[in-house]
Amino acid sequence: MGSVMQANTSTPMYVQGVLMANMSKRSFAAPDDVMKAERSVTNIIKLGGRTVAMITFNPGWQWSKDVKPTVGTSLCMKHHFGYAMSGKMRIRMDNGTEAEYNAGDLVDIPPGHDGWVVGNQPAVLLDIGDPCSCG
Repeated sequence: MGSVMQANTSTPMYVQGVLMANMSKRSFAAPDDVMKAERSVTNIIKLGGRTVAMITFNPGWQWSKDVKPTVGTSLCMKHHFGYAMSGKMRIRMDNGTEAEYNAGDLVDIPPGHDGWVVGNQPAVLLDIGDPCSCG
């Protein structure tokens, strides 16, 4: 039987003489970067060659009001793939179609959209891949 090691260590692990890949883990309690805006907070973690952001959109947040003035595009041009952890958001695509996502939904939102929080609860999105501050 092979040896066991704790996750996120740099000590090589061998099982029956074969070098195994190390596991790793991170917590959003200690992110690599935090971006704060008036109505949103983005916590970013880099792990295993990937970037993951946990974005909290507070009530009243809307991309076209909170982000558009600083980025210079008429719509959000980031592709979002993620998991809605809590709250509700509504997305309007450049072709006029709209959809609402809720806690528990897996979302795939292509570039060319506006989005806003629905209701009085924060919406939290776990954005996987190439997240933006969206603040």
